Amino acid sequence: MMLLPVLSRLLAASLAGAALAGAALAAAAAGPAPEGRPFATVGDTVLSAADYQRALAVAMRRKYYHAKPPEAELALFQREVGDELVNRVLLLDEAKRRGLQPDRRQIDATVAGYDRQYRGSANWAANRDRMLAAVLPQLERDSLFEQLQQSVRRVAAPDAVTARAYYEGHRELFVEPEQVKLGVILLRVDPSSPQSAWDGAWAEARTLHAKLQAGADFAELARLHSGDRSAARGGAMDYTHRGMLPEAVHGIVDALQPGQLGAPVQLLEGVAILRLDDRRAAVQRRFEDVRERAAELWQRDEGEARWKALIAQLRRGATIRIDESHYAPLRATTEKARSG
Repeated sequence: MMLLPVLSRLLAASLAGAALAGAALAAAAAGPAPEGRPFATVGDTVLSAADYQRALAVAMRRKYYHAKPPEAELALFQREVGDELVNRVLLLDEAKRRGLQPDRRQIDATVAGYDRQYRGSANWAANRDRMLAAVLPQLERDSLFEQLQQSVRRVAAPDAVTARAYYEGHRELFVEPEQVKLGVILLRVDPSSPQSAWDGAWAEARTLHAKLQAGADFAELARLHSGDRSAARGGAMDYTHRGMLPEAVHGIVDALQPGQLGAPVQLLEGVAILRLDDRRAAVQRRFEDVRERAAELWQRDEGEARWKALIAQLRRGATIRIDESHYAPLRATTEKARSG
């Protein structure tokens, strides 16, 4: 049926949170995968070349949208996807070993969402059972995977000693960054404007900059010429953390002392003249003030460590064979980096 692949693509798009289920929908519409050498065997499970290609396509859409990975990244990217596919098999087996069951209520709610979304589609009505027959097993696997991940990553809050030890070992995470207070005169230019508009803004900026250097009042010129919302305040901005400003601004501000004027700089919004009014140094926050945040970060890191440890344990105990002819060859420098 000609419209079935179209419906499949629409459904796949609606499954952004369950990308492999989307791939299953696409596979159902396309028909059986061609025969070929398996991509891998994981214990008794065989992963076909089509399994790998579907997972690769989903991962590429997620990371690179519809572009191809840069050639220098392709070989490593392919191997990362292959490893994740193998890991998923191992983790699903572990979920079943632990007696986890798919969340039927969640799966039924997902299917009900499809029914609501496509209730006016004759194609959905005609092909619903066929499409769901391909999707439901994947939704069940996704449910098991999510439950296992939540179980492993769920870590109780640390005691005060552990939280403080984490703080002491990661003090850089608890630094209030440097703040700067700026004055700005922005000669606004629409990014799509012709070059002549930018040339005019640059000429005006140079004129204003010369006046400021000669002693003109910054606040007065800001009120008269600036297109920034700070113009009514004479160009005065609030304190801003480093990292919240465009990189071009940092390049100028970092070289200024309070009270000094920077040279005109081009930004996305136009051409700006900046003055550094004040600089507040970075401050190390006390443990007593960040105890809760330290505990949260410890839980996050500990959960991630336990998840990785489980994967490593499962891989050590499994027989895994991957046909690396499905991968692009590694460059010599990349191979050396992977081997340490």
